Order: sequence, then C-alpha cells, then structure tokens
Amino acid sequence: MTGIVAVSGTAADLQHRVEQFLYREAALLDAWRLDEWLELMHPDIEYRVPAPGSDHLDPRATLQIVHDDRTRLGGRVTRLKSKHAHAESPHSRTRRLVTNVRTEQHDDVVVAHANFHVMRTRLGQLDHFLGEYRYVLVPAGDGFLVRERVATLDHDIVEAGGTVSIIL
Repeated sequence: MTGIVAVSGTAADLQHRVEQFLYREAALLDAWRLDEWLELMHPDIEYRVPAPGSDHLDPRATLQIVHDDRTRLGGRVTRLKSKHAHAESPHSRTRRLVTNVRTEQHDDVVVAHANFHVMRTRLGQLDHFLGEYRYVLVPAGDGFLVRERVATLDHDIVEAGGTVSIIL
C-alpha cells in the first residue's frame, strides 16, 4: 500500500477518477477477483449493508444485514472462495451497473454516492439488488482506498431472493 496523498486536479478530473475506480471495483467483484477487490479496502474499512429503512440510524445500535471491519471482510472473502460457502458453491454470476456517480471532496477524503443494480444468477434463479452506494475514499498513490462502503438497498432482502451471500 502506498502513502496517502492529497486529492488534486479539477472537479471533472476527480469525478472521472472516482467513476473509474467504482467501475473497476464492480468489474473485480463480477469476475470474482475477490483478493484484488479486498486490496482496495483501507485497513480501517467499515463495510455495511443496513437493514431496509435503517440507513439513517446509528449502525452501532441498529440491525445491519452486514457490518464488517477489515478482519471480518477478509474472512468473508476467504469463505466465499472456499467450498464451505454452500450458498455460493458454485458461485453466482453477477453483473453490476453503477450509475449516477456524485462526488464531494471533504478535506483529505472523497465522499461518493452512486446508484447500483446488481443482478445475480445462480442455479437458474435471477435476483436483483437495487440501491445506493456511499463511499468514503482515501487517496492512496494514484488511486483510492475505501474507508467506508455502505450499500443501502431500496427493498427487502426477501424481494431479492431472500439472502445476501455475495458482496454487494
């Protein structure tokens, strides 16, 4: 990992760099290149999928579908790659559409919001996950590391097949 550097350039340049980062992240997840995806995470990553309707509440006191730090996220990646992840053996095929990316620069971080549509197919079943991502990105080298990643669903899990065994 390289040292933290300041975000520089125009707003359009920042927008482009963030969009390309998010598209690369989606491509890594769709290709199941989970170790490479994990390398994009900051050591202090907080990865959350709030329960529907609770995204505005304190995550420490509210039910979360997923609430991982770096250690838990690493364990999740290890399990997903193993044969012990029965819900993902064989693993799902996914396609992520990331759209309407908005960026805001705050001191030494970039906050990005984007809409998502993740389609998952496994064993003849097609599930759809729709919602909004919120990222806190820390500049690192010529790119970013993800310090916070929140995937807020626009619907209940039951409407998407009843389980979230993939990384949204």
